[in-house]
Amino acid sequence: MSNPFDLSGKAALVTGGNGGIGLAMARALAQAGAALAVAGRDAAKNAAAARELDAVSLSFDLADPEACRAMVDEAARRLGRLDILVNNAGTNIRKAPQDYSLAEWRAVLDTNLTAAFIASQAAYPHMTRAGRGKIVNIGSMMSLFGASFAAPYGASKGGVVQLTKSLAAAWAKDHIQVNAVLPGWIDTALTRRARTEVDGLHERVLARTPAGRWGTPEDLGGIAVFLASAASDFVTGTAIAVDGGYSSLA
Repeated sequence: MSNPFDLSGKAALVTGGNGGIGLAMARALAQAGAALAVAGRDAAKNAAAARELDAVSLSFDLADPEACRAMVDEAARRLGRLDILVNNAGTNIRKAPQDYSLAEWRAVLDTNLTAAFIASQAAYPHMTRAGRGKIVNIGSMMSLFGASFAAPYGASKGGVVQLTKSLAAAWAKDHIQVNAVLPGWIDTALTRRARTEVDGLHERVLARTPAGRWGTPEDLGGIAVFLASAASDFVTGTAIAVDGGYSSLA
């Protein structure tokens, strides 16, 4: 019996795959046998990740729609195909809602939500040519809970969940499964900065999380392989929390 988690012969593009959750997911996909492209704005970080993973390095500004489309096409060209897209690139600006400029609002939504839509659009013809595909969108528990300091971030991640459902409904007939992962409080550079900006955040996270700890990027590797592999061929339109039980509490 073949291994349903085996990704040998598959090609994957991970945006924001040069650090944090993205890099951990890219590692897991590579260990499962996938050929990889990692994309992001930081060329040096991309190159380091590419060396580690024997991956293609792509440096693009995903907030630029044309650059985003070009990134997907370049990944497919250099890998020879595109079977898996992980829309992980994201950003956040923490302020009270009344203090955001419209430019800041747009910057967060363009990177977190619009880029995921454009990359998925660009991936669609490559996946239909392959006869099937997997899209994994990285949302957030902020699609479930509000946060006083993250209005555009929460709006963008709520949008990611609804985008996931819409793409799943539209593309199931093409044998393309689209799912979202909702990371909880994961120990990354982004959340370490949050702990310096939001008083008491560390203590509140530990108190609420049944697992009693912050997550690690490696905690997201298994779900990435599952949603990228044949093991999830009848799973689409879902939003799966990976949060140590944080969202299970009322």
